[in-house]
Amino acid sequence: MRAGGRQRTTVGVVEIDGVQVVDESDITDGDARRAGYPSRAELLADLAGRSTGAVHRIELHLAGPDPRLRLREQANLTHGELVQVRERLARMDRTSGKDAWTNEVLCLIRDHPAVRAPDLAGQLGWDTPTFKRYVRKLKELGLTESLATGYRLSPRGRTVLGLSLGRDLAETSEPTSGLRED
Repeated sequence: MRAGGRQRTTVGVVEIDGVQVVDESDITDGDARRAGYPSRAELLADLAGRSTGAVHRIELHLAGPDPRLRLREQANLTHGELVQVRERLARMDRTSGKDAWTNEVLCLIRDHPAVRAPDLAGQLGWDTPTFKRYVRKLKELGLTESLATGYRLSPRGRTVLGLSLGRDLAETSEPTSGLRED
């Protein structure tokens, strides 16, 4: 981590304001409480149980919501936006070493929402870490949502999959039913 960097978390995007090495003797009760510990003693006990290395104080603030949350709700796409998403998916298919996996995974999630990742991966003959890594790529485009167990297509994912299955949108300039004007 470095100052100025951003990180997505379960509470939203946090921005790193500062990172500095601190001596354990400089850690206060206030530092411990801000780090989520009830006391300095409990923080130091937790640090003692970890591997060796420097202790860092990371100062951060909530910079806003995860932009993927808004993106995945954007189901009303222009033709240009849909073509752009499909081009990204085609590039992911070409460069992954797993031919045409994007539509296959989207259809699998559509047909089996809230199913555990290992079960979905098994249906494809993939290992679970690979499957999860590929689903995260789809999530970056706002096409899937993670659930407590498994995944589901987002509204955007349903639109992209529904409007593009069996159709090469990059080769047509006509508007597609269900899309808003560019």
